[in-house]
Amino acid sequence: MNAPIKHNAKDFFAKPMVQEKLKELVGKNAPAFATSVLQIVNSNSMLVNADPQTIFSAACMAATLNLPINNNLGFAYIVPFKNNKENKIEAQFQLGYKGYIQLAQRSGQFSRIAATPVYNGQLISENPLLGYEFDWSVKPNGEPIGYVAFFKLINGFTAELYMSKEEVMKHANKYSQTAKRGFGVWKDQFEAMALKTVLKLLLSKQAPLSIDMQKAQMADQAIIRDVDKDEFDYIDHQESIADLEAPKPTLNDDEFNAALEQLNANAIDKAYILDGYALTDAQRVAVEAQ
Repeated sequence: MNAPIKHNAKDFFAKPMVQEKLKELVGKNAPAFATSVLQIVNSNSMLVNADPQTIFSAACMAATLNLPINNNLGFAYIVPFKNNKENKIEAQFQLGYKGYIQLAQRSGQFSRIAATPVYNGQLISENPLLGYEFDWSVKPNGEPIGYVAFFKLINGFTAELYMSKEEVMKHANKYSQTAKRGFGVWKDQFEAMALKTVLKLLLSKQAPLSIDMQKAQMADQAIIRDVDKDEFDYIDHQESIADLEAPKPTLNDDEFNAALEQLNANAIDKAYILDGYALTDAQRVAVEAQ
């Protein structure tokens, strides 16, 4: 197999067309923005040899969303990925969990949004119908057992999503080839990616999404082919907005009986239970018989 083609990002960013596009996006900050992107490229041996067009497009996506690209800040990243089909290295745009929080806050619809690791002793009870109960007075000890995201809208609506560490890892292995192979950001920054996962899934399913948030959801972990036309290529994973699903919770006997009582009282409908939970065959038959 031939060696991957090497590129020069510095020469690419010096092109008049590229300079004009950056001025359009970030105005007088264009030179400083280009310098910061090139610093990121030069600090990563794979990005140095990545297709400069994909680096530029990832940078433009960050600029469009008005998010800084700085690995130490955690808002947005440019991540190299080997495209084996075309035998070249390309750059993905990747949103950090702080970027999701920033975009949510910017929408003006959230009064509170956060994500945090959960440690042994902090998770008190799990009730898929009524929510989770945590004791945050318990100090972190050892490795996290899971991760939780929470938001409250200004109209009072609240939602949360908890995933165990095992569920997060299962999700990562399903949607990311690099996670499955044990390298890349899932290996190097597992906690940040886990927090991003619960936050992203929660927002995609429960929250009102601004235009910027919708664009960010689609662009995340994609090779940006065209920023203006929203053309994205998902090489590392098969995730799309329609596929964003947290693992369906199960119901033990007591929880299932409580759900049937609510069904009989017309507080919920059959679809809520049938579509929202991973039921056993017996539970599914019982619900359908109501």
